[in-house]
Amino acid sequence: MSFNFFNSSIPPKLFSLKSLQYLNLSESGFRGEIPGDAFVNLTSLISLDMSYNGFQGSIPPKLLFYLKNLQYLNLRWSGFEGEIPGDTFVNLPRLISLDMSSNFFNGSISPKLFSLKNLQYLNLSLSGLEGEIPGDAFVNLTSLISLDMSDNKFNGSIPHELFSLKNLQHLDLSRNVIGGTLSGDIKELKNLQELILDENLIAGEIPPEIGSLGELRELSLRQNKFSGSIPSSVSRLTKLKRFDLQNNSLSSEIPDGVWNLVNLSALSLSMNKLSGGIPSSIQNLKNLESLELENNNGSLSEIRTAWLFGLQKLKILRLGGNKLQWNNNGFAFQQSKLTHLSLGSCCLEGKIPDWIKNQTSLEYLDLSMNRLEGSFPAWLSNLTIGVIILSDNRLSGSLPPNLFQSMNLSYVALSRNNFSGQIPDAIDVSSSIMVLMLSENNFSGSVPESITKSSLLNLLDLSKNRLSGEFPRFGPESVLVWLDISSNEFSGDVPAYFGGYISMLLMSDNNFSGEFPKNFRNFSRLIRLDLHDNKISREFASLTSRLPSSLEVLSLRNNSLKGSIPEGISNLIRLQVLDLSENNLDGYLPSSLGNLTCMIKSPVSSSKVMRNVQTGFNDAERLRDNKAQNIFSLVVNWKKSKQVLFQRNLYLYTLIDLSKNKLHGEIPASLGNLKSLKLLNLSNNEFSGSIPQSFGDLDKLESLDLSHNNLIGEIPKTLSKLSELNTLDLSNNKLTGRIPEGPQLDRLNDPNIYANNSEICGVQIQVPCSTQKKEPPNEEEEGEDKEEETMFSLKAAAIGYSCGFLMALVLMYSNGMWK
Repeated sequence: MSFNFFNSSIPPKLFSLKSLQYLNLSESGFRGEIPGDAFVNLTSLISLDMSYNGFQGSIPPKLLFYLKNLQYLNLRWSGFEGEIPGDTFVNLPRLISLDMSSNFFNGSISPKLFSLKNLQYLNLSLSGLEGEIPGDAFVNLTSLISLDMSDNKFNGSIPHELFSLKNLQHLDLSRNVIGGTLSGDIKELKNLQELILDENLIAGEIPPEIGSLGELRELSLRQNKFSGSIPSSVSRLTKLKRFDLQNNSLSSEIPDGVWNLVNLSALSLSMNKLSGGIPSSIQNLKNLESLELENNNGSLSEIRTAWLFGLQKLKILRLGGNKLQWNNNGFAFQQSKLTHLSLGSCCLEGKIPDWIKNQTSLEYLDLSMNRLEGSFPAWLSNLTIGVIILSDNRLSGSLPPNLFQSMNLSYVALSRNNFSGQIPDAIDVSSSIMVLMLSENNFSGSVPESITKSSLLNLLDLSKNRLSGEFPRFGPESVLVWLDISSNEFSGDVPAYFGGYISMLLMSDNNFSGEFPKNFRNFSRLIRLDLHDNKISREFASLTSRLPSSLEVLSLRNNSLKGSIPEGISNLIRLQVLDLSENNLDGYLPSSLGNLTCMIKSPVSSSKVMRNVQTGFNDAERLRDNKAQNIFSLVVNWKKSKQVLFQRNLYLYTLIDLSKNKLHGEIPASLGNLKSLKLLNLSNNEFSGSIPQSFGDLDKLESLDLSHNNLIGEIPKTLSKLSELNTLDLSNNKLTGRIPEGPQLDRLNDPNIYANNSEICGVQIQVPCSTQKKEPPNEEEEGEDKEEETMFSLKAAAIGYSCGFLMALVLMYSNGMWK
């Protein structure tokens, strides 16, 4: 019953077939929960395949309890969730093969699952399992031939008991968080043919005992923390076909014995610290199809091209980042037909090498980060190639008009060169272009309308050129996800016509003005909007009502926005970066600003950012996702200077910058709710009142700038709780009193932090605070004072009377009245 579209639950009558031995329900569109007693009558069942369906709920505990004759069970991609019930497997003594991969389980593995003594094939990959791998569970699995537990969340170390599985031929524990070291007891697995431990945290040296695995065909330890040298014992692995140690910390020279493994078809030692040259014995590898030695800290030296291009089966050659000294004599005698060639950062000079035009099977070409000069060769635009990466060179001139007409070309990266002229108007709906990166060149003129017709364009980067005019409109069918047109000379209204997939819009440093688009609210996947340094002069309140709630980054710095910040700002529940600095905003700061959800709790990496774990993605798609994380950086005022925050790390930052506006009134205490906030800049406004006591609750705050306002009162003692605060500016206010003391505040002792506050003191600025207070007089002293005051008054009156009498006599005498 496989390969159907039933779109319903399994018919109950199917479970009454008592003599049924083989039942295949795979890829049939079945859904819903399975009754716990569904298989009670199917006691003769030998093989059950329920893979690739949409079942719901967990596996019922007694679902398989009665299937004592079952030998083959496939539940791959069945939609099951919850914990794996151990009891459901204890009564399957004849089970040989069990596949429960690609489901939605949680929790750890039940030890009862490992009581199946006849089990030969166990696949638990990509199933959401976690915890340590139970070592004692392997004691019973003496018949096990293949074990796949990849793509889970297992931690701890590889259990010692696993090395007792003498019949094991295939072991895959890749893409977990397994640590520890790789034990020398690996030598006990004499029959092992495939050892795959990729993308874990395993450290230490590769044990020399690895050379005892004489049956090994594949050894892949990629992306761990292995160090030391590659053991010379690998020379004994004479049956090895695939050898992958890339992305570790291995050092020293590549052992000579590696070049004698004549059955090798793939050798990958990229991203280590290996040194030395590539010897002539590489010519022994007659079966080599893929050689990857990229980015070994530039330590790999000279290589003779004749040795490489004499390998007739070689298809993939990646040598970038090694500062290789090329011996060019061998290029004339190429015997290999390459599909992938990566020579980035290989000290190439002059023009793009002509010998590449003879590689007519080439699909991928990376010559980036060299010193190549001259124009884009016509022959390169005529190749049926899929990926061209020539960024970070010195290439110049205009692009060939037919470059984008190839039906195979999907990825073009020409950034950071000296190309000029107009972008060719040659992209149409049939184009295969997914990624087009032309940033930091000298392209001018308008962007051709044809670029909006490409049905597959995902990423477009035209930033830092001299492009002008209005930006063209993309249709609703567009699949554009990332757009960067910043630092050009575009004008007119803010571009607003994109498809529903748009995620990032970087349009800063242009001349956009006019009304803010209403349809931005329809972009439900929009994560980031960057329009800083433009000429937008509308009311900010009307703008916020047109933004989608999905927005995580909003940067409108240095425009001419006016009006107040509305209470509705809190509707942007996912906002974690808000930069409205250098505008003309006025009014009070709304208390709702303290309700921004993603600034209250620690944000996580955006779910919109893809992480490829599947193997089906092509080179262009992998490059697209990697580049998107690196190139789309955000420039912010971070701790008194311009800083670049890379897209891949943006989720680590939460900030509010409202500086250089005309905001006034008191700072709302609700801002103290934003416990994950790292930077708060309210400087150069007209805020009054005191600094909120609640600011002491901003546990993650690293930078606080309240300078150039009209704040009064004392600095709250609660600020002494801010243990991560390392940048502070309270200058140019009207603050008074003692600066609070504390472990972190005491380190912030630059007098400029508190400058131009009239009556402020503290150890941080070496201005002592007065500690002497006038004692209140006691009753006796107070009585004496009153008595003295009375006597003084009587004496003064007597003196005044006498002086007045004498003065009157003098006046009478002078006027002759005395007579």
